[in-house]
Amino acid sequence: MAKGFGGLSGNFIRDMQKQAEGMQKRLMDIQSDLKQRVYEGSSGGGAVTVHVNGQREILSVKIKPEVVDPQDVEMLEDLITAAVAQALKKATEAYADEMSKLTGGMSLPGMF
Repeated sequence: MAKGFGGLSGNFIRDMQKQAEGMQKRLMDIQSDLKQRVYEGSSGGGAVTVHVNGQREILSVKIKPEVVDPQDVEMLEDLITAAVAQALKKATEAYADEMSKLTGGMSLPGMF
């Protein structure tokens, strides 16, 4: 009669399940923490400021009135794009750093 599953003992499988459950809880804790963190991106010397959370959700966009020029909408679009990109880059780096801590530096498909 074969012991365990595929030669693995039941204790090993239970230990693996516990580790997976622990990792899943830590992932949920990290995601909750990241949702509370706020990252800022700005452009045009602070003319446009964007805040995003650690889950890369845009929270706010602030535009100084003096940068709004109906004759140059393209410049304002560029400033907004640059500020959003900067804020998202910071949030993405923080997310990747937290995931790296969780996985011990392993690259797991689907985690990021």
